[in-house]
Amino acid sequence: MTKPIDRATPLSLGYRMAAEWAPHTRTWLAWPHKVESWPGNFEPIPRLYTELARTLAEFEPVAICAAGAALEQARQLVGHLTGVTLFEVPTNDAWMRDHGPTFLVGPKGSQPALVDWGYNAWGGKYPPYELDDAVPAKLAALLGRRRFIPGIILEGGAIDPNGEGTILTTEECLLNPNRNPGLSKPDMERYLRDFLGARHILWLGRGIAGDDTDGHIDELARFVGPRTVVAALERDPGDENYEPLAENFRRLQAMQDQSGRPLEVIPLPMPEPLFFDGARLPASYANFYIANGVVIVPQFAVATDREAVEILAKVFPTRQIRPLPARELAWGLGAFHCITQQEPAL
Repeated sequence: MTKPIDRATPLSLGYRMAAEWAPHTRTWLAWPHKVESWPGNFEPIPRLYTELARTLAEFEPVAICAAGAALEQARQLVGHLTGVTLFEVPTNDAWMRDHGPTFLVGPKGSQPALVDWGYNAWGGKYPPYELDDAVPAKLAALLGRRRFIPGIILEGGAIDPNGEGTILTTEECLLNPNRNPGLSKPDMERYLRDFLGARHILWLGRGIAGDDTDGHIDELARFVGPRTVVAALERDPGDENYEPLAENFRRLQAMQDQSGRPLEVIPLPMPEPLFFDGARLPASYANFYIANGVVIVPQFAVATDREAVEILAKVFPTRQIRPLPARELAWGLGAFHCITQQEPAL
């Protein structure tokens, strides 16, 4: 088993991973440029990123990593927007949630810090990924943050915290041998405890059809409060997502938070099946993003879009709900949570 490089863990120094609804300093994006991530339909993607950056910039600063031609395009499309800052950081791809760092919050007066997990493009599926793997180190240097290196593979979309010591994840992803061969569930829980300050780990099972991440939690279930979770639920018994999502929902209903309190579990509908070139897309309303004063909700141009917005409006009564089109974005096998990474306020 790979040993941590830094003997002092974030936990030992009082650091932890904040809830996504905690105040942000900024949101990080990586400008899209890899045509192969949206084969045959890349053309609308920069426009969708532009709309996302413009919307987020109304509520908090936006930082964008890009280099070369991607940097030039980002300058043209969003460089003029108030609140948007471009950083010359090269990437292989645009999935900032997964290759970006986990920013930590610490005790008063502590040095700002982040976790630099290893990244191998979801089990080595899409090389090359060396530039993406280097992004956390580059941001640590740019921002003057202490950098903790666990020495294992972990993507940001695989974990969801309540900010009080509980983390949601899935067995399919975190225990997959294509990330960390030989790493057991107790081993992984130790890493989540030592590097994220987790005291309680909640394990769901499998992910949805078409998801190349092997079951990322941000397509399945998300904390929307310290002990409130919204969870994707398929209504059609004939759909291939019906049973795995029902099993995850049953598990959540039996779970408790770090203090032994039962979770409140709110069902979130699944959109009708979406396909592109005959391939099932992993479209899910659970892939929303929470920023300062706003929740960005993916919309897939189907009948359940409005229902998903109404549910999230009820659980986030003090935030604006901004529905943004994500059908074309989903052809890249992700949505708004997958392409964002929050930097919490210190």
